[in-house]
Amino acid sequence: MEKNTGDKELEKIYEELKSHRVNTETHYTGRSTGSSDNSKDLLQFFIGLLMLAAGLYMILQNINVTSNWGLYSYHIGSFHLSSGMVLLPAIIGIGMIFMMDKKGFGLAVLAVGVVIILASVFMTTHIYWKTTSAYEFIFMFGLTAGGAGLVIKQLFKGSRS
Repeated sequence: MEKNTGDKELEKIYEELKSHRVNTETHYTGRSTGSSDNSKDLLQFFIGLLMLAAGLYMILQNINVTSNWGLYSYHIGSFHLSSGMVLLPAIIGIGMIFMMDKKGFGLAVLAVGVVIILASVFMTTHIYWKTTSAYEFIFMFGLTAGGAGLVIKQLFKGSRS
């Protein structure tokens, strides 16, 4: 008889704790914090990531990058430097690496030559936007902005109070 009364009391306490836990979970957010919400958040994050990637891909597909490296000469004051001369420090650096016992100075000359070559290529690079319709333009940037918004929302969701 006592066990039966004790069991009823335990069940009563268990139900009170269970209802209290449900009330505290839904009190702050207005919804329960279960695994279905976590999977929904993860799904939103990956959908946003997919939208962001698709939008950026479409934007980058509409950009033309051209370079006229090698067609012109470079001017340093009154000294004219042809594009072939830009390669000279790199070639000298490679030769110095193989000729000298201490390779540090040759590596430094080669590094300066590579930096000069990269700088000359970037200085002669031109970026153009292809002609697109207004619909495509809005779609590309809307997709990118919407995807970025979803990703940022999910990344900073835990920091909101």
